[in-house]
Amino acid sequence: MTLASDDITLLFDQQQQHLDELLLLLRQELAALASRDIITLEQLTVTKANVLEQLQLSDNALAKHPELNTVKQQEWFKQRVVALDEQLEQCKRHNDINQQTLEQSQLTIARLKTELLSSRGKSGLTYTSKGKPTVDSKGKGIKA
Repeated sequence: MTLASDDITLLFDQQQQHLDELLLLLRQELAALASRDIITLEQLTVTKANVLEQLQLSDNALAKHPELNTVKQQEWFKQRVVALDEQLEQCKRHNDINQQTLEQSQLTIARLKTELLSSRGKSGLTYTSKGKPTVDSKGKGIKA
C-alpha cells in the first residue's frame, strides 16, 4: 500500500468507528424509548448529532482526498466501501425501528389523553379546528 492508501484506510477506519458508535447509540436510544427515559433520550440525541457530524467530516475528507480516483478501482477499496455501506444500512434500519417505536408511543399517549378527556364528561368534550379532542373549560351556567 502507498501513503495515499494508508490515508484512505485511516479515513475508512474513522468512518467504521463512527458507524459503530452510532449503532450503539441507536440501541441505547431504543432502550430509552422503551423505558420512556426523557433525560437519556435528550443526551443521546446530542451525542448522536455529534457522531453524525464527525461521520460527515470524515466522509468529506475522503471525498476530497487527492488520490481517491486512483484507489477507487482497487479491490480493497471496493470491499471497504461495501462493508461500510452494509453497516450504514444497519444503522438506517435501526433508526427506522426507533422512529416506529416513538410514533407508537405518541399514539398511545394521544389515546390515553382522549380517554382521560372523555372521562371528565361528555358534555365538556369538544374538538379543536385540527380535530384534536379538548375539554371546554368554560363550564356550565355562563350566560352571554
